[in-house]
Parts: sequence; C-alpha cells; structure tokens
Amino acid sequence: MYISAADGVFSKTNCTYQDVLNHLNLFTNNDLFIMTRPVKDYTQALEVSLDLALYAILDVQETEQKFVPYVWIFMSWKNDHILWEPDEFCGISNITIPTDVLWKPDITIEEMIEKDKAPPSPYLIIFSGGLVALKNDQVLVSTCRMHVYKFPFDTQSCTLSFKSVVHSDRELRLLLSANSAEVTEYSREVMRTQYEWLFINMTVANQTVNKYGLDQDIIIYTIEMKRRSMLYVVNFLLPVLFFLCLDLSSFLISDRGGEKLSFKITVLLAVTVMQLLLNEILPASSNRIPLIAVYCIGIFGLMLLSLLETTVVKYLIEKDYEFQNKEVDRDPIQSEDCGDQSTYNHHKPKRWCRCLCDVSSDDTPSELLADQKIIVSQPTEEYQSLEKVSTELRELQKTLSLIINRSSEEEKPGYWTQNDNGSARHLSCLSSVKR
Repeated sequence: MYISAADGVFSKTNCTYQDVLNHLNLFTNNDLFIMTRPVKDYTQALEVSLDLALYAILDVQETEQKFVPYVWIFMSWKNDHILWEPDEFCGISNITIPTDVLWKPDITIEEMIEKDKAPPSPYLIIFSGGLVALKNDQVLVSTCRMHVYKFPFDTQSCTLSFKSVVHSDRELRLLLSANSAEVTEYSREVMRTQYEWLFINMTVANQTVNKYGLDQDIIIYTIEMKRRSMLYVVNFLLPVLFFLCLDLSSFLISDRGGEKLSFKITVLLAVTVMQLLLNEILPASSNRIPLIAVYCIGIFGLMLLSLLETTVVKYLIEKDYEFQNKEVDRDPIQSEDCGDQSTYNHHKPKRWCRCLCDVSSDDTPSELLADQKIIVSQPTEEYQSLEKVSTELRELQKTLSLIINRSSEEEKPGYWTQNDNGSARHLSCLSSVKR
C-alpha cells in the first residue's frame, strides 16, 4: 500500500518491482543495457569498485604448484541508464534482476588456470541511483610459485590479480573499496577452513601495467599463509631421526654373525622409502635444494658409511679367521704326533710337550705311564730317577695348566694383529720341558 502525501488516499499504483522494471524499460530496450559500457559520455572511464574476501583455503599442491582458495568477490559500478525515484514506487530503492539483463565488466584473474567450478551468481542488485552490485562466490584453481626451501616450516605467498580482458584504463578503472587491514580482518571473520595452512594476512595493491600495448588497471591481492608443520615433524622428521639412532645402536651388535649387516640394510631401506615419500611432496623444479632433502641425504649418507664400515669389519674378521686356520694347519707343535710314548727321549721335547699339553688336569704322569703300559724293570737307581722325572712332570703339569688357562682367556692374534710373540705359548712349553 502507498499513502499519497497530497490527498491521503490509498493508492496501489507503482508499488511493485514490475512497475520499476517497466519504468526502466529493461526488457523492451534490452540492447542498450547489455551491449556497451553503461556510460552516457563514452570518453569517460567507468569506475568499478572491487573487493575480495577469503572464505577458505581448500588446497595447496606443492608438486603441481597450485593454490585452490574459495573467495567472495564483490563488484559495484554505476549504470547511467538506470535511475528512478523511490518515492514514486512505494519506497522501493533496489531490486534484484538476472545477471544476463545488464552489462557486466569483463574482470578476470590472471593466475586462474582452470574454469571456475562453482556456479556463478544468477542475480544482480540495482539501486535507484544507478549503482549495480554483484556478489560472486568462486572456487579458484590458480597457479602459485611455491618456495619450499624451508619445508615444512615454510611460508607461502600467493597472488590473485584482477584486471579487465579488453578494456584499457581510459575505458575501465578498477578501484579499491577496502585497504589491506580491513580485507584481512574481514577474511579472518568469515573464514571457515584453512586445510593445513594458517592464514596470516592479505595485502592489496592497485597498479597500472602495460599489457599488449594497453595500459590497464590491475588489483593484486597477496595472500600469505604458513604451513602447519607439526604433522610433518611427527610423521617424517622424527622417524628418520629414529632410524639414525637405530643405526648407531647397531654398533653394539656383535660383528661375528650376519645379524648386524642385515639390520643395517633394513634400516637403510626404510630411510629410502621415506625419501620416496618426500619426493612425492616436493616439486620437481626448485631453485635450491630444500633443507629437508639435505637432512634426509645427510642421514642417508651417515647410514651408508656405517654400512660400509660394517662390511669392512666383517671382511677383516673373515680374513683373521682364515689366517688362524692356516696357522693351525702348519704349526709343528700342534700337528706333530706324540709318537711312541713308551720311550722317553730327552732330545725330543716338542713331542713330550704336545703330549703333556693334551693331558687333562685330572691325569697324573704316573697314570699316563700306566695307560701306556710302561713297565719299570730297571734297578733301584733307575727307578729313583724315574720317580724324580715323575715329580718334575707333576710340577710341569701345573705350570702348563696355568699357561693353558691363561691363554684360553685371551684371543689368539690373527692376520691383522700378529706379532713376533705369536707362538708364546709353545715357547713357554718348550722352555719348561728343557728345564
């Protein structure tokens, strides 16, 4: 209902949106509104106010260097062909019409590499003074150069550049409706999700650049964000460090078996798998090698050196073992048979030394002689001499037992530890017999 100020009579005239549309002739004279810039003086530039708000950070793909934000874009401009008095239409100051009815500025984003997947806004808002407002929600797939040198503690800056496709700055001017602080504050208020990235701030700048011989206005929004690195530290950096600790702890494993070598190879393969995972995250083209790659390569190199050290030590131990076997085969004392023990020859101490060294601690020389069926049938003097020899042999047995027990506790020198005293045990045995 509309109450006339003149006569106070209720009137239903011009109180609908259709009355406003009929007054503007939007449908009967549609070519005037959609074909050209909506200015009466064509030498005058059309001023378009643009504003952007970051609603969500959906994805950041370092490998393909893509930035996928969800943004709200607000644009407004004045259409000189639209004008009405709200008092003549029951106080209607604005109406909503389809976007295809009016001309819209050809604003594009330079960094966008894929077509917008979100449906465009179907309506425009026009005001009585000729102001036209457009709000559009877009899922942008834009290119962004990633700097992953400090990954995963990196900070990325991605830009969104708005400009006209064909109009120069003399035909279309882009103006800022809010400064950097206002845009950042509003984006923080409306933001819902940030994926693995933490939004820091947004800066906006207006420039005039020359594109293909045309001077054009361009508005650049720079979005700065920081990666949440805790997940990468827990799932990647610490496991690689733990693998290095396991590799260092393997030095406590004995070198005689093959367990140490197989353990080191297993740990090395685990680090190789971690490097393959890292290769899928980082971009292939980078100016500098990321610090995390240097970290992995350094740990891989240390573990490789550890594996080489284990291999060399294993080779030396095998060489020692082979040398000891050769020494045993050609040792005259150990290889010589005791021979006939029924005869005692003072000129052959080696054979008796070998026989005495083989005597256990429980046997006595008398029992040894009895086992060999030595029959004493000589006169008394020879018997006394034999008893004296038996006493000396008992003392020699004790001395040899101490030498054998002591030498069994010490490892026999091998190929890499041999010296001039390698036959000390045999020389001690010989010197005892001679005495």
